[in-house]
Amino acid sequence: MDTLLLTDNEVKSLLSISDVIKAVELSFKEKGLNQVQMPAKIYLHFNKNKGDLRTMPAFLERLDISGVKIVNVHPENPTKNGMPTVMATILLIDPKTGFPLCIMGGTTITNMRTGAAVAVATKYLANKDWKTVGFIGGGAQARTSLSALLAIKDQIDEVRVWSRTEKTRKKFVDDAKKTCENVSNFVSYASIRKTLADVDIVVTTTPSRKPIVEADMISEGVHINCIGADAAGKQELDPKILAKSRIVVDDWMQAAHSGEINVPLQSGIIDRSHISAEIGEVIAGLKPKRQTKKEISVFVSTGLAVQDVVTAKLAYYKAKEKKLGHLFKIV
Repeated sequence: MDTLLLTDNEVKSLLSISDVIKAVELSFKEKGLNQVQMPAKIYLHFNKNKGDLRTMPAFLERLDISGVKIVNVHPENPTKNGMPTVMATILLIDPKTGFPLCIMGGTTITNMRTGAAVAVATKYLANKDWKTVGFIGGGAQARTSLSALLAIKDQIDEVRVWSRTEKTRKKFVDDAKKTCENVSNFVSYASIRKTLADVDIVVTTTPSRKPIVEADMISEGVHINCIGADAAGKQELDPKILAKSRIVVDDWMQAAHSGEINVPLQSGIIDRSHISAEIGEVIAGLKPKRQTKKEISVFVSTGLAVQDVVTAKLAYYKAKEKKLGHLFKIV
């Protein structure tokens, strides 16, 4: 047998955000039904380089999908090295034999499945009549999250963005205007407070290690997708927001270690009783969706290996259909 090699550009040409959203929703549901094996992420910390490397294996038992992702996070890459903050490689494995079916670039998959998680969480936790979105951070994850939100909403009245630099804010808006026809208005702000004033959906995607979204910036009934906190010590929200919100995580163990809740948990501001559900339990109908119009909901996304491998398998199937990629012998 031969192993298929797919570059990240080839993967990008194969996947649509709508298909990835469906795959991610299914992976969450399978996890909610306890039909997956997914050990905790293993971290290597490159402290002198201000980065880290993570290994993420998963097996979805009923779907017979297995694989492992290796992914870095180096926030200084774009400015210092001219490289993306996040880069990834995924190895897809045949559970029947252990044979390496495919080695593929995983950076696009990481971005798309993260944006897809935002769309899935918004679908189940936000008020149905949401019309406005505020992005805190304007990088790759914000862009993919916007694309995913547009896949589940016919029309968005206003998209606002804040980022540390005017250059990033301007590029986010300029690029989005070219591709997002069903957004009525785009606004860039130098103020987080103005960005979040009375918006329906919030998406945070920064690498911050201290709260940058204050409690009095958050409106009644808002849904917040927390993406940026993906390692121990990272946080973007004032813990007071978490204390008064309904919190749904992608995975309790990962979120407690490295998600938005990790610092408030360690400091005792919140405890496990504040965590309402995992998103897979909500999708599977084991826990409720949004319960009131005024409820503030927070989705804590750490990024799960099950999301990666279901998306990788989707790319693999499409590549085989289109005869894309390079076959080679590795075993």
